[in-house]
Amino acid sequence: MKQRLLTEFGQGASLRRQDYTQAAKRALQDALWHNSINLAELFGMEKEAMLIDVEVGVQQPDRLDKDALKDIFPYGQVTINAVKGGLDVPRPNGNPTVIASVAINVSLDLEPAQ
Repeated sequence: MKQRLLTEFGQGASLRRQDYTQAAKRALQDALWHNSINLAELFGMEKEAMLIDVEVGVQQPDRLDKDALKDIFPYGQVTINAVKGGLDVPRPNGNPTVIASVAINVSLDLEPAQ
């Protein structure tokens, strides 16, 4: 049975290029680089067994390269869900600054407690 065990949050930005994927990558790195949790190992499982569900919020979710975002994860079974969120902050001379928000949920398929 799939059990969520961990949630991490992050935020990232693309300051001038209006690059939604780059902002999302930075948000993922923000969430991941702040911890060193070896969740699967704590349960005696392989790292590949981790079920990683990522929610990415940006103003233009259709402009995200989901495969590029999956490449950030060295292991686990990754699912990316892009939704409208984040911020596009107008700049007087140029593209808006793009801010992405992410939530990473890590689950394992565990036997129910008896």
